[in-house]
Amino acid sequence: MSSDDRLHGRLGRTGLSVSRLWLGTVNFGGRVDEPAAHRLLDHALGHGIDVIDTANIYGWRVHKGWAEEVIGTWLDRGSRRDEVVLATKVGHPMSDAPNDGGLSVRNIVASCEASLRRLRTEWIDLYQIHHVDRGVSWDEVWEAMEILLRQGKIRYVGTSNAAGWDLAAAQEAARRRGLLGLASEQCLYNLVTRHPELEVLPAATAYGIGVSVWSPLHSGLLGGVLRKRAEGTAVKSAQGRAAAALEVHRDVIAEYERLCAEFGRSPAEVGLAWVLSRPGVTAAVIGPRTTAHVDDAIRALETPLSEAQTARLEALFPPLGNGLPAPDAWIG
Repeated sequence: MSSDDRLHGRLGRTGLSVSRLWLGTVNFGGRVDEPAAHRLLDHALGHGIDVIDTANIYGWRVHKGWAEEVIGTWLDRGSRRDEVVLATKVGHPMSDAPNDGGLSVRNIVASCEASLRRLRTEWIDLYQIHHVDRGVSWDEVWEAMEILLRQGKIRYVGTSNAAGWDLAAAQEAARRRGLLGLASEQCLYNLVTRHPELEVLPAATAYGIGVSVWSPLHSGLLGGVLRKRAEGTAVKSAQGRAAAALEVHRDVIAEYERLCAEFGRSPAEVGLAWVLSRPGVTAAVIGPRTTAHVDDAIRALETPLSEAQTARLEALFPPLGNGLPAPDAWIG
């Protein structure tokens, strides 16, 4: 297998080729300024990472939409648009206005047009529903997506943070309309959070939906948090999801970091390599703040874990239930 084969694959059942690492932009704004963001984008694309994953709300530490604006100025600097697969998201409120969020036809279409203006492009390759809106039917969602598909403003549709039954409901509604349906689902999945193995991954596999993983290191919990805290260099892992989880999993994380040292690899490399090895996973979304973080992620992809190493990780972070998809996970 060539290095390029390891770095790229098809997005689910579609013909779209995507890199197995996606450059996530959630840190753009506040943690990564515009010049640094442009350097990250240059570095990632130069190393074969050709999917840029963002959302209309990213950059909220400056203002909502800032990340898309920064990507737009980067795209404007050269003829890069045809080199990248551009993915963004819709659904989170962009203001306090009653129709400026959710998944109504009005908001999906208007949000797409606003994202296109910020991104300075004529089309979005993968338009993702950021969260399922329980108050809106899938028929309404597909009505909006059909408009955008016919107009050539989007190429594929994806979800994020969906349940397994959401994927099934979305696909069946798309089938009734004669549509391709979902190309991808983006979910939280890592050694600490293995819930997608119960229903999301099996549903995605059954329907031919590609899966990209966000927070593969659980916001830094699996990236050497204890060492970084001791050194005073922790950033993301010092707050939020990682800080809360550390209180529960401190002993296991300490053993994990010792195990990674025994492997001769960084915790970030090991955690990311594990996610990329999982059945049904198309790609991992990385949220680097430096080009060195990008290089670490590439090493994780190019140097898979051995079976023995994987087995030791599985013993330390066992799957839910019996390690089988639902309902066999709990009935044996």
